Amino acid sequence: MDIKRDFYLNKLIERKNDGFVKFVTGIRRCGKSYLLNVLFKEHLRTQGLGDAQIIELALDDDTNEALRDPRRLSAFIRDKVVSHDIPYYALIDEIQMCEEVPSIVEGGKATFTFYDTLNGLMKIPNLDVYVSGSNSKMLSDEVPTHFRDRGEIIRMHPLSFSEYLPASGLSEYRAWNEYLVYGGMPEAVLKRSPQDKREYLSSLFKTLYLKDIVEHNGLRNDFVLGALVNVLMSAVGSLTNLSNIVSTLESTQGIKPSLHTVQDYIGYLKQAYLFEQAERYDIKRRKYLSYPSKYYAEDVGLRNARLNYRQTERTHLMENVIFNELVSRGANVDVGVIEILATKDGKREKRQHEIDFIVNLGMDKLYIQSAFEMGTEAKTAHELLPLRKTGDSFRKLVITGDDQPFYTDENGISFVGIIPFLLDKSILSSLMV
Repeated sequence: MDIKRDFYLNKLIERKNDGFVKFVTGIRRCGKSYLLNVLFKEHLRTQGLGDAQIIELALDDDTNEALRDPRRLSAFIRDKVVSHDIPYYALIDEIQMCEEVPSIVEGGKATFTFYDTLNGLMKIPNLDVYVSGSNSKMLSDEVPTHFRDRGEIIRMHPLSFSEYLPASGLSEYRAWNEYLVYGGMPEAVLKRSPQDKREYLSSLFKTLYLKDIVEHNGLRNDFVLGALVNVLMSAVGSLTNLSNIVSTLESTQGIKPSLHTVQDYIGYLKQAYLFEQAERYDIKRRKYLSYPSKYYAEDVGLRNARLNYRQTERTHLMENVIFNELVSRGANVDVGVIEILATKDGKREKRQHEIDFIVNLGMDKLYIQSAFEMGTEAKTAHELLPLRKTGDSFRKLVITGDDQPFYTDENGISFVGIIPFLLDKSILSSLMV
């Protein structure tokens, strides 16, 4: 079965022949290779390009081991560009597997990397270059330094619910229930039995993700890394800090890594795109708070599999899905904090309340509360209180765990169910004004 990834495919098509290297980044197995080597290649063929004009190369294929030397990679691609009169497209998969080698230029830089290769290839006027990679430190964080605004980053994610639904062949309601459990990793979606889905997702951690992190960062203690993953997966959507994480590791695993080690390991997990961090923002004081913060899993299916499906609270999972959806649509997302005066035992005191998400898209801002259930007046009042006390005119949205159609109440607060929110992208865009 073909899975449509039109959102990302159109990004590539829009950037064709613009003189920039296109970097497709994201967690391993989210569909980057399929995007480049199937969907984009198919598009190029519809434009009349022949096979000789499409230079495909997968560096994670052991038969291409020699081409992990960036100088040999450069020579290989240049040898394929045999004419200056027709366009060529280079599609290089898993570029981060390219090695750093000693430079042969005297008096220059000490090493030669794939960034040098790509910079050189950009100078070939009839060659358009696309690469994929699975490490943000090596790609996203370093592209501005090495390319000086001549590299474009396209961050790819697992399937959104709107991509998952047609691939699942299920009704909206059944698809949503399965999505909350098994997530949107493309291969998991294509597997039909629940057992096959569970085994596939579990194997990704055992044989791929943690192994990659250990090898790439030269770690000696993968037990600490695995235990840390479990703690963060358990705490998605909950406020936490380094000290709390160390305490949890000590009480549950009998280990006590240093704060520095935990901080480094979290950095490695973020570089591998397994987690995203949301910082807290004080709405009234207009400043970020250093701690605590929240961590969200890149895919709820991976999260559930890692915890052996023991902690599948739909409230936290829905919040994680909303966060991922907002990030995939290009938003910067923070956790909102607001202090509200309250009276207790006749005394006035300040209490901190939380707004789940502050969504920033350019100059536009939106406040979102994730409320799986709004069954009682007390629950409704609790969710709406911080939205009513922001003291500004930015729009407010409450997302509930059902298929409630979009509407706005007399106080200007909007409500919508999770299913229409995920399927209708115009709802978010209509509020970001």
